Amino acid sequence: MKRVLVLHGPNLNLLGRRETSLYGTASLKAINAGIAKLAKQERIKVETRQSNLEGELVTWIQEAEGRFDAIVINPAGYTHTSVAIRDALAAVAIPTVEVHLTNIYKREAFRHRSYVADVAIGQISGFGPTGYLLAIRAAIDHLKTARPTATR
Repeated sequence: MKRVLVLHGPNLNLLGRRETSLYGTASLKAINAGIAKLAKQERIKVETRQSNLEGELVTWIQEAEGRFDAIVINPAGYTHTSVAIRDALAAVAIPTVEVHLTNIYKREAFRHRSYVADVAIGQISGFGPTGYLLAIRAAIDHLKTARPTATR
């Protein structure tokens, strides 16, 4: 059974009450419930975690090696600042899909640069909570069609 780690970055614990005109009214709990429902339908194991701490996210990424087949990550504000998260993803080389609730390319110029994008297999942005489900489906599809790589 395939295992996917879903990581939610800083301030996403405030979803549903934080800037609802931008991020919508769905709470993180509701988003995670939708993820769990999809996981059951797709017969995969999904673990969701949220942290406001960059180092904790880095640790979880490092610990994912050998335990998870794919990572779906919304680095939130760390998207545009964290070389550490980018380097952790590169180091573990687990297929990763980057997801954002909003279209980061239609926002402030500083949000147009993602440090994660070049180590991710793809990026989904602008579809709200549905983006997480699209990202998980993309990760599953990638795992089904990707050629095996040599182990380190």
